[in-house]
Amino acid sequence: MDKIIIKDLLMRSILGINPDEREHKQDILINMMLFADIRAAAKNDDIKSSVNYKSVTKRVIQHVEESSDLLVEKLVSDIAYLILSEFPVERVIVRVEKPGALRFAKSVGIEIERTLADFEA
Repeated sequence: MDKIIIKDLLMRSILGINPDEREHKQDILINMMLFADIRAAAKNDDIKSSVNYKSVTKRVIQHVEESSDLLVEKLVSDIAYLILSEFPVERVIVRVEKPGALRFAKSVGIEIERTLADFEA
């Protein structure tokens, strides 16, 4: 399977359980790897035969900026489901990080790998 990589997508959102995190937007760093077959797009040079990663990115940005989840676990799972359910992708790896969330750590985050079947249970 081919990989489409979206690296270091930085935005701001409400995310966290602490009172300050519930009031002030903070940096959220997202990395995604989308697994899809791009052979038809490579052959016919037509975006309709591929995953439009600009559309994926815009949709993820919209979701994150409108969300106000308590847990990184919820946000990373929601992003994975959103991509798998709305775009022609067979599998995703999504990482969500909160830079500066922990003292002495550059970042803290969670990375998951999912298929649409993982959400059907």
